[in-house]
Amino acid sequence: MDFNDAIAYALRAGVIVSAALLFIGFLLLMIKGKAGYYSINEIASTASVVNSSYYSANTLIKGTLSFDPIAIMFLGLVILIATPVIRVVLGIAQFIKEKDWIYTVITLIVFFNLIFAIFILPSILHI
Repeated sequence: MDFNDAIAYALRAGVIVSAALLFIGFLLLMIKGKAGYYSINEIASTASVVNSSYYSANTLIKGTLSFDPIAIMFLGLVILIATPVIRVVLGIAQFIKEKDWIYTVITLIVFFNLIFAIFILPSILHI
């Protein structure tokens, strides 16, 4: 399998797993009528108190294992966001293997920009 196939499979798997988790979380929300302490009306409200910043990695894992609908949907979103990051990492590996140093550097810059935007910028902007 070459890198292009690996990239294609990674993108497909990321989208399929993400969509499945979002769908399962939504179904559980409809069946249970609530998620954690929140009712469907509180979650769907334009002034909803549900905020993804309250979900740490530990809370996300515990919530997913306890079939909390919101945690499952957040996990689906995390996987969806991680999918293009994985694609960039595979691109870096591909360019290193091909010894294409210019594109390796360019792709590393893209990777660091993604990491900065996902992890560092939100804490600087307090979002």
